[in-house]
Amino acid sequence: MISDIVAIIHDYWLLLLIGQYPNGPLGGLANTLILSVLSIALAFPLSILLALARLSKWPFLRWPVTVLVYVTRGVPLLMLILWSYFLVPLLTGADVPSFVTMLTTLVVYQAAFLSEVVRAGIVALGHGQMEAAKALGHGYFGAMRFVILPQALYNMIPSILSTFVSTIKDTTLGYVINVPDLTFAASQVNNQLLTQPFQVFLILAVIYYAICWSLTHVAYRLERRISRRRAGLSGARPAAVIAPVKIISEQL
Repeated sequence: MISDIVAIIHDYWLLLLIGQYPNGPLGGLANTLILSVLSIALAFPLSILLALARLSKWPFLRWPVTVLVYVTRGVPLLMLILWSYFLVPLLTGADVPSFVTMLTTLVVYQAAFLSEVVRAGIVALGHGQMEAAKALGHGYFGAMRFVILPQALYNMIPSILSTFVSTIKDTTLGYVINVPDLTFAASQVNNQLLTQPFQVFLILAVIYYAICWSLTHVAYRLERRISRRRAGLSGARPAAVIAPVKIISEQL
């Protein structure tokens, strides 16, 4: 079996890596990583807006976003993909590429999950940070931009990486709408060989495991580093508190 796996990798490594490119569309592992990176890059700013809306004191802004987040988080991703795939062309009358459909669905889906991470990070800082920022002359948006969000987002880096790992695994569902990702490439290899499905999908599982394990390990290291930094800052808290008080007293 090991010789079969080695032979498959030797013969089809380029198809698994980049799909049929340059003779066809880009696919394989490259397309999976591009789809994942774009999804997180577009979902992240949207998640901040959703989190701020959920923390808003205005009900007309808070409640619709809350319903959107809960519905998106409560529906299986596969159902969202199928809805987008069939509903968007029906509403727009345009032929939407499967890659764009999958990207849009992942952006909305991951933004809903990341918004809860962002909201939890902001809430975890407590009201004291906002009060201190306002005492230094910042308004609400200034306090969020310069004081609250930088601290919250720094603490959330491990969670964001974990979400990125989940996104990589979620891209496998793009296979149902023919997105040319790594799973689609493995299926093409299997259709050519026909007699070695176990070996092909074992290679696929090992590739996904290696990527996700590496990123999870990075997230764990970052979380430990952030925890150590928090412990160091908490030990130096008295000096950190004196400085803002001194600034306020000088302004008065």
